[in-house]
Amino acid sequence: MPQRRLSDEARQHLRLFEEKAGVGPKDCIVDEEFDRVILLVSPRDMADAIGPGGKTVRDVEELIGKDIKIVGDAKTAEDFVANALAPAAVYDVTIETEDDQSVAYVDVDEQDIGAAIGTDGRNIEAARMLARRHFDIDSISVN
Repeated sequence: MPQRRLSDEARQHLRLFEEKAGVGPKDCIVDEEFDRVILLVSPRDMADAIGPGGKTVRDVEELIGKDIKIVGDAKTAEDFVANALAPAAVYDVTIETEDDQSVAYVDVDEQDIGAAIGTDGRNIEAARMLARRHFDIDSISVN
């Protein structure tokens, strides 16, 4: 399992989110490129993390002045990658390793390719960061 380090800013966001949502995220990435915070939470805590109608997320976004992306954790790398690409409908994830590089090949519904990639690649980049950080997956390719 890769080693994960949290910046001071990430730790502050974790504490604030836990205080406001009552949910303790498992990880936090401050994504400077897209000016957002990516939080990893237990699947059973997703509803509380988002809040009714997204209220909790919106409230914390307002406090920190950044967008928040919440991703549900998973036990397997395949399920993890699928969760990270939500809300895209993911049919299958296959992980292959060649020349010490792990690549997750993801089959998504044709209509959801845009959702999987996201505006300017922001969704797939979040999935790549999380997959690299939690499962040593070097890249994600959407088919």
